[in-house]
Amino acid sequence: MVKKIYKVKGMHCVSCAKMIELDLEDKNVSAKCDFAKETLEVEYDDSKLKEEDVRNVVIEAGYSLLS
Repeated sequence: MVKKIYKVKGMHCVSCAKMIELDLEDKNVSAKCDFAKETLEVEYDDSKLKEEDVRNVVIEAGYSLLS
């Protein structure tokens, strides 16, 4: 299992953070996104997903993801 914390740019409200969480959970990624702190904490099985997969979900939702 991999655990990472990212900075997320482009969120406008708490609902944005929730949408990121839900999109990632659809891909079997445990996610906790904090709008106020602009952070995203993820945990996923690296034998099934790559970091790029996580990044793509966030980018496709319209947000920027920083390491």
